[in-house]
Amino acid sequence: MEKRRTFIINFLYFAIIIALAFLVLRFALTLLFPFVAALVIAYLLKRPIQLITTKTRLPRKLSAALMVLLFYVTIGTLLVLGSIRAFSYISDLVQSLPQIYLRYVSPVLTDLFGELERALLQADPSILDTVDYLWGQLMQSLRGIVSDLSLTSMEAISNLASSLPMLFIRLLLMVISTFFIAMDYEALSAFCMRQLNPKAQEVVLQIKQYVVGTLFVCIRSYALIMSITFLELAVGLTLIGIENSILIALGIAIFDILPVLGTGGIMIPWAVISVILGDYSLGLKLALLYLFITVVRNIIEPKIVGSQIGLHPVVTLVSMFAGVQLFGVAGLFGFPIGLSLLLYLNRCGTIHLFKMGPSVSSDSDTSDTEKD
Repeated sequence: MEKRRTFIINFLYFAIIIALAFLVLRFALTLLFPFVAALVIAYLLKRPIQLITTKTRLPRKLSAALMVLLFYVTIGTLLVLGSIRAFSYISDLVQSLPQIYLRYVSPVLTDLFGELERALLQADPSILDTVDYLWGQLMQSLRGIVSDLSLTSMEAISNLASSLPMLFIRLLLMVISTFFIAMDYEALSAFCMRQLNPKAQEVVLQIKQYVVGTLFVCIRSYALIMSITFLELAVGLTLIGIENSILIALGIAIFDILPVLGTGGIMIPWAVISVILGDYSLGLKLALLYLFITVVRNIIEPKIVGSQIGLHPVVTLVSMFAGVQLFGVAGLFGFPIGLSLLLYLNRCGTIHLFKMGPSVSSDSDTSDTEKD
């Protein structure tokens, strides 16, 4: 009974902690996102601000203001130019979807149906009426889908435009907060640390040191995966004979970072459209290239990411899948890093959650992570 009572108490304790963490990550961070983002940006700019202050002997607050201003002007210019270009392209594409269907898709489907009709006429003329009816329904459904897709896309663009005022307010809050936090970063961090006892301060410093190093390692890992995907695409598309293969491979490799769409979000529709347009050879080559890239990625991704953050590949896969399901892109990176942090704190003796053994992570992986 004593063991059961202890188990129930520990279970409820950790369940409450997990529930609170979930609520904070799911809702509190969403509400406080402008200020959290401002804190992260101020932290990233801390060293450049310190460097400018040392080299120019300007007051730190003035250096911080200049650095934050330069950062937001640069990022803002790039985002505005890119957004205008992307918005214009997407709007034109959505508006031209019905014309694309009538010009390219419908003639191909009509030719395919003609071939099918002639084959059925030779086989069994009695079912030709049924096929004609089904074909009419199919064409009507396809026209409706294309029309609905165009209307839905335009509605989504309109909703995005209507949400711009709130987005502008959040961005304004983030910019203002970044200025204030960057100018008084040391004082604010010192004030927060003074509110904690020495043990809690030690834990916070351990978490900060490990998370910052692990984030860098995780970014490096995915940059390596993206580079491998880019090389595979560049070589494959060049061998297939695609024009501008290098630029196309670069775009697909960047798109590959998305956890749900990935490379298949471009390669699969490209192969399908090629088959519809009658280029069966290109469609087959693109499908085989996508299959090869997918197999290689599924092999190397768990190993590269897992070895960099000190997790077994299976544990990395499980945490990445759970993170994507719960928190999307943030969970894809956050869950493996969070689990790696728990293992690190457990290994250091700060917490006691797991019974560690030599099979959890290799010595080399552990030493590499701690070095990073």
